[in-house]
Amino acid sequence: MLTWVIYDIISNKTRNNIIKKCKNVGLYRVQKSVFLGDLEDNKFDELKLELDSMINKDKDSVYIFPMSKA
Repeated sequence: MLTWVIYDIISNKTRNNIIKKCKNVGLYRVQKSVFLGDLEDNKFDELKLELDSMINKDKDSVYIFPMSKA
């Protein structure tokens, strides 16, 4: 499924880890804080769980949007 990842992260270390993770699963950087790519369902679920565990929920935001290719 086509997947958008959009984030606003305060910590440079956390932001760099988010960037590495997005690139490692095959997403492409569209803008400074936006990634896009095609992920299988299991990779989507894995990415969502990992990114959610990496952020400070009081200060950071990560949005992951699945889209159909229709």
